[in-house]
Amino acid sequence: MSRISATDGNALKYLSANCEDCFGLCCVALPFAKSADFAFDKDGGTPCPNLQSDYRCGIHNNLRQKGFRGCTAFECFGAGQKVSQVTYKGNDWRDNTSIAKEMFDILPIMQQLHEMLWYLNEALSLEATKSIHGDLMRCIDESEQLTELSPELMLKINIPEHRAKVNQLLLQTSELVRVNILAKKNQKKISRGRDFIGAKLKGANLRGANLRGALFIAADLRDADLTLTDLIGADFRDTDLRGANLTGCIFLTQAQINAALGDSNTKLPTSLIIPAHWREKHK
Repeated sequence: MSRISATDGNALKYLSANCEDCFGLCCVALPFAKSADFAFDKDGGTPCPNLQSDYRCGIHNNLRQKGFRGCTAFECFGAGQKVSQVTYKGNDWRDNTSIAKEMFDILPIMQQLHEMLWYLNEALSLEATKSIHGDLMRCIDESEQLTELSPELMLKINIPEHRAKVNQLLLQTSELVRVNILAKKNQKKISRGRDFIGAKLKGANLRGANLRGALFIAADLRDADLTLTDLIGADFRDTDLRGANLTGCIFLTQAQINAALGDSNTKLPTSLIIPAHWREKHK
C-alpha cells in the first residue's frame, strides 16, 4: 500500500475499509455487548462466531436482520488493511499466534489515526480552508508518519495529544465553512454536544449549526435542513433522516449514515451513498 499523500485528491478512498485485504481484525480485536446493536456478548481478542476461515463474515448480507446492525455502522477507515498488509506485512494472526494480541492492540490505534486522516483530508479538499491548507498538509503528513511506525513505537503514541492537535485544525475548518451563516443575525445557536435524543425536529432549520457530538438517537429529522453543518461525532442511530438535506455538511461519515434511517429523498454529500437498508425499507 502506497503512502497517502496530502495532495492526493483520491486520498479518501484509501481511508475506507477494504475487507479483502484485511484479516478480519475488527471481527476479532473489538469487544461488543449484547444490545439492540449486537445479538450477543463478545470479548476483545475473541473471533466472532460469524467469522469464516477466509476472514469473511458468514452473515454479511444479513447483518441487520440477524441482530448485528452495529457492524453495519462501524468504519475502520482503512485501518484493518493497513495493519494487515503494511504494519505486519501480510502476516496474519492465525498463522502467527505470537503477534495476535499485538495486532489486536494496534488496530484501535490505527483506526483512530486513519479517522483523523479522513477528517483532515476532507478539510483539505474544501475551498473554504485555503488559508490553512499548509497547516492541514503538514498535519496529514505527520499523522501518516505515525501510521507507518513499528508496532512497538505505535503502542507508545499519545493519541489524545495528537487528536488535540488535529482537532484545532478541524475546529478552524468548521468556522471557515460556516462563517457566512454564522454572520446572520437571527441564526439560532446550538450548543456543542446537545442532547437531541428522541427530539421532534421535523422540518427544523439547522443550517450551518455546530452539531459536533450531538445525540440524535431516534430523533425525527424528517425534511430538516442540515446543510453546511458540522456533524463530526454526531450520533445518528435510528435517526429519521427521510427528506433531510445534508448537502455541504462536513465531517459526516458513511458509518453515521448507515446507523440512520432515510430514503431516496434524503440529500447526502456526494462522497456518501444511500445504505442498502434505506432502499429495502421503501421497496
